Amino acid sequence: MEALIPFIILGGGGFLFILVLFTTFIPIPLWLEARTCGADVGLIDFLFFRFRGINPTTLVKPLIMGTKADLGVELKRLETHHLAGGDVQRVVDALISASSAKLPLDFNTAAAIDRAGRDVLQAVRMCVTPKVIMTGMVENMAKDGIQVKAKAQITVKANIHRLVGGAGEETILARVGEGICTRIGSCTSHKEVLENPDSISEYVLSKGLDKNTAFEILSIDIADVDVGENIGAKLQIDQADADKRIAEAKAAQRVANARAEREEMYAREQESKAKLIDAQAKIPMALAEALLSGKLAVMDYHRLKNIEADTQMRQSIAHLGPELELSSQDK
Repeated sequence: MEALIPFIILGGGGFLFILVLFTTFIPIPLWLEARTCGADVGLIDFLFFRFRGINPTTLVKPLIMGTKADLGVELKRLETHHLAGGDVQRVVDALISASSAKLPLDFNTAAAIDRAGRDVLQAVRMCVTPKVIMTGMVENMAKDGIQVKAKAQITVKANIHRLVGGAGEETILARVGEGICTRIGSCTSHKEVLENPDSISEYVLSKGLDKNTAFEILSIDIADVDVGENIGAKLQIDQADADKRIAEAKAAQRVANARAEREEMYAREQESKAKLIDAQAKIPMALAEALLSGKLAVMDYHRLKNIEADTQMRQSIAHLGPELELSSQDK
């Protein structure tokens, strides 16, 4: 009997070692909780979780919740989604919320939405409780030249089946802003917008702006409408000022051209006078040369001088005529 004591101690120590090692790899309380809730998790599954570096709680807790909610989720699908980088707990929470709200959402769709980077739980909540988003102040000019400013309040709800690949809130805001701008620009007068702001909402809603987006537009309400500047009058003033500057520039150009023409005429006149003086200076030399060469007789020269003196006398009388007439009238 004494000879068996070492073997009994060794066997007991080995059993305790195996038990501690087993309980270290397999959280017995979590396994018992899963079994009592009806979740299909075996002891071997916990060992595989450890080998794959997965925290068992990350998968078993959502599996228990899904089983209690009768979602029909399987452990392998949860593990696959977790290994793909998804948030298993958030997907299960979204499925439970969708089931409570009677929304048609299955695990594959929820997992795809989660892997796409969208918050699937928030999307389900937005399906149940619509979200209100506000546009910035949209400005445009009506046909009468008056600027109109408008701000819209958009009520949207998520579309579960378009969350993957559908456009986000920024696209909705951009499309609605464009629709408001178009509607204001098509109004004949700014008073038309002020008297009936609902016409903007009706116009924008009729365009189906939620196409290919992750949301459905439930309503568009104009939250604020204001009158801005008289852009038409301002543009007319700017145009008149521009026309005035153009006219002034053209007038200055004409003045400069006239001055240049006068200066050119004066230069030509001075040139003509210089040529005349030069020609007159050559006359005595030409007469002397004609007399020496016999081409001009002395009597012809005296006759020429008499004609010149007679011409000067007639010019003097012509200049004195108006003065004599004025002096006679004075007398």
